[in-house]
Amino acid sequence: MPDFLSPYPSTPAPAIEEELELVAGTAPERVISELDFIRSGRPRAGLQGLEPSQTLRRAMARGGRHVARQAATELRHYWQLAFAPHWEAAKSLLDAEVDRRAGIVARYGAGDLFNSMHPGITWDNGTLRIESRFTGILHVPLVVLAPSLVARFPAVAIDPLEPPGQWPPLVVYPLTAPSSRAHTASAELARLVGPTRADLLTALARPASTSELAARHFLSPATVSYHLGVLRRSGLVSPIRDGRYVLYRRTEQGTHLATDRQ
Repeated sequence: MPDFLSPYPSTPAPAIEEELELVAGTAPERVISELDFIRSGRPRAGLQGLEPSQTLRRAMARGGRHVARQAATELRHYWQLAFAPHWEAAKSLLDAEVDRRAGIVARYGAGDLFNSMHPGITWDNGTLRIESRFTGILHVPLVVLAPSLVARFPAVAIDPLEPPGQWPPLVVYPLTAPSSRAHTASAELARLVGPTRADLLTALARPASTSELAARHFLSPATVSYHLGVLRRSGLVSPIRDGRYVLYRRTEQGTHLATDRQ
């Protein structure tokens, strides 16, 4: 895949339009050189060449700037069709994962962070190893971690055209979305306080943050905050601080209400 289609993120959480602008603004000579590189392949690494389609050849004949702009347009259409309808829920999952990983680093260090991410990622005596069919050694002061809901295996992204050290390696690792909720609210509780608030109250069998609840229930953090506010004013949940995080837990009244109607 041409590297210009997946630009290095400019911020920790770039908007889609920011990323598409980076694609559209790729230097024309880079676009053409990367497409030519894919056509020739890299036999020594076991990567065979891929002949471009007739449509792509016609686009390349109009120059790299045209290809970059057209690619950004097509990516925007694909985003709107395939990802935009699910992005709010997906972003909640990803944000909750980032918060959880930050907590692991703060409490237990980098070793526990890397060794808990994926079986193909290990940390041992200052060396980060990532399973891959490629072989390489990089001496870098840091890496950027990116959880993904679509990646199947860990991967490392390195910009081959930038000067060494310009961008740290980007380590992408798969994040599995929860397949089901651990706690299910009863129909009686749902009728009493509403289905969303019933689900949140039942899920608080242990304290949880707003982002964690949002990810677990595929809701936006703002929606969760609103419903938690209603439950708090009703005396059913209360906030507690855990370091720099705010967690919510059921009060005695909330626990009685949730467990008595399961």
